[in-house]
Amino acid sequence: MSLASLRTIYQHAPLLEADAATDPLAQFNAWMQDAIAAELPEPNAMTLATVDGDAPQTRVVLLRGADHEGFVFYTNYTSEKARQIAKNPRVALSFFWPQLLRQVRIAGAATRVPEGMSDAYFASRPRGHQLGAWVSDQSRVIASRSVIEDRTREVEAEFAGTDVPRPPHWGGFRVVPNTYEFWQGQENRLHDRLRYRLVDAAWVRERLAP
Repeated sequence: MSLASLRTIYQHAPLLEADAATDPLAQFNAWMQDAIAAELPEPNAMTLATVDGDAPQTRVVLLRGADHEGFVFYTNYTSEKARQIAKNPRVALSFFWPQLLRQVRIAGAATRVPEGMSDAYFASRPRGHQLGAWVSDQSRVIASRSVIEDRTREVEAEFAGTDVPRPPHWGGFRVVPNTYEFWQGQENRLHDRLRYRLVDAAWVRERLAP
């Protein structure tokens, strides 16, 4: 299948310094609210890049909170991504909202959130999601789908009639950014790119060539 003929129509306002926030988190929150207001599917979906030795690895996870302390997601601490973060905490995030022709790239370091924070979020999850955290030995090789189905029945029986506690191997990570880049698609590939870099505890904003 040839993709050479595919074309995107760029009809969005430019991203100008005069309109952009001086605080990158404020700019991110504004764009996230635009994505939510546009009723885009999974607007909080983000690509998480980690490093396995000298090889990058990516996957999509869901953002569960963003503030001046960082960007939070939750996972199994025995998963491939968690094991890679334990060896090298430097990670990257990216958000892409194609209907708005916008992308945000973030680089920083990941650390585990406090256990109490993981407990509170786990308690807010649907019961099926809670049980699933006990069922899956994430990223491990299994023989077949029936392994998961059998384990699900065991876990449902184990916690029947009781609250499901958070597994000790499940919790959150917080990514603390040191750079942001905001990309707004424009005609003729002359896209807008504003980068924010943390320098001496202050954010420096600069425009990049498309």
